[in-house]
Order: sequence, then structure tokens, then C-alpha cells
Amino acid sequence: MSEVAIQIGDRIEMRKPHPCGSTTWTVNRTGADIGLTCAGCGRRIMLPRRVLMKRMKQIAHADSEAGPTLQETRSENEWSSE
Repeated sequence: MSEVAIQIGDRIEMRKPHPCGSTTWTVNRTGADIGLTCAGCGRRIMLPRRVLMKRMKQIAHADSEAGPTLQETRSENEWSSE
């Protein structure tokens, strides 16, 4: 898998579930080792970046969860009337 930009606050879905049943983790530290917090039970772990890239199924970046801004929700007709 190619290198993916991982940032603090990103939510990662792993291939195998944690013993608590959750597959979702939140990034809380970056570097050579990535710090993760389980969304189900709050357990904190550290994984080497290479191991994380193999175990990761998908990633949701923190900025994409913010939702649309006012400018993205307005139609072109509303902009032309101003």
C-alpha cells in the first residue's frame, strides 16, 4: 500500500476488530510510530507506521468530517443575485 498522509484526529478503520468489537480507531500521535485510541473502549496503542499501513482498511480525514460550509451549499443563482 502506498504511503497515506495520516494526521492527528483522523479516524481509521482496521481490517480485524479489537477484542471489544470495534474496528474504528482515532489517531492521537504521528511519526514513525502512530498512536491510536479505540473508539469502542478507549484503549490506547502504538503501532509502527508500516504495520498500520498493512492493517488499515480505510481512513477518514478529520477535515472531511466537518461537513459542508455555507459557500458549498449555496447554488450559483443565489451568488448571482448579490
